[in-house]
Amino acid sequence: MKTTQKLLFLFVLALSVSAFTIKPNDGYKVGDIATDFRLENIDGKMVSLSDFEDAKGFIVTFTCNTCPYAVAYEDRVEALNKKYASKGYPVIAIMPNNTEIKPGDNMEAMQKRAKEKGFTFPYLIDAEQEIYPQYGATKTPHVYVLQKTQKGNEVKYIGAIDDNFQDANAVKTKYVEDAVDALLKGNEIKVKETKAIGCTIKA
Repeated sequence: MKTTQKLLFLFVLALSVSAFTIKPNDGYKVGDIATDFRLENIDGKMVSLSDFEDAKGFIVTFTCNTCPYAVAYEDRVEALNKKYASKGYPVIAIMPNNTEIKPGDNMEAMQKRAKEKGFTFPYLIDAEQEIYPQYGATKTPHVYVLQKTQKGNEVKYIGAIDDNFQDANAVKTKYVEDAVDALLKGNEIKVKETKAIGCTIKA
């Protein structure tokens, strides 16, 4: 019995150590190729990046209805889509929260909010919460600028939309705009990653 108990103890200890030493997937880094997804839009249709055949890339934005930071950026996200969708970089918004924790972010609420605000971009729900961990998104909003390449959709920028969530008129640096403008001109992006400022995604 003593030998059996000792072996069992060592087995449990090994499992405990491995749980702490195995590094979790912390998402995409700049230069990684983003896997496509298939998520439900507010119009009931399923949407994938591959649906946008003429796109040069994407402004993938993890956002929601209930976070004050996300709400503060709604008009700016809409402005990004109006400015860049026609140039080949549409906004693809994804709601990542657990709707049991945040019922104000469920599909019905998303549809209502999109209608109120007149969103012109797809507003998708990550119902199974499988996509935002792949990206490594932790906040709402959290933005990933992707560029279509021969290898796939390459991550070119990760982080915040700009440097002032409180006041759009006081923004000094428009990170996403600067990144997309650089890509359109064939230039190197100067700031490729910033810290996303927002509410923690509810899992």
